[in-house]
Amino acid sequence: RMPLFQAAGKKNSLNLLGLTEAELEEQFVRGDGPGGQATNKTSNCVVLKHVPSGIVVKCHQTRSVEQNRKIARKILQEKVDLFYKGEDSDVFKEKKAAEKKKQEKKRRAKENLERKKQFKEMLQLDSK
Repeated sequence: RMPLFQAAGKKNSLNLLGLTEAELEEQFVRGDGPGGQATNKTSNCVVLKHVPSGIVVKCHQTRSVEQNRKIARKILQEKVDLFYKGEDSDVFKEKKAAEKKKQEKKRRAKENLERKKQFKEMLQLDSK
């Protein structure tokens, strides 16, 4: 069973619980990771907390504070939705469907590989 929160932030889901700004606490901190001076001297990393659930999201995907604020809200909204709805959440269902698709693709690739192997063996037998 996969952890619920891993599903968040992947796709734009339709039916999410709304967030009100009053429930949010926002901070701007210095980001981490590669980027040198651009990262180390600017506080463009957004830390967003949903007070009622205690969920915290940190977003430092772009150099723009405004964009990071938008992205953080989107991810937080999905996580909050998952937190309250669990497996009924669209985010969860989407993640499950993607997982299924991936497994199916893997299975097909394995079958094709097996087929190629058998074909090669047949060719070798024929040439003897």
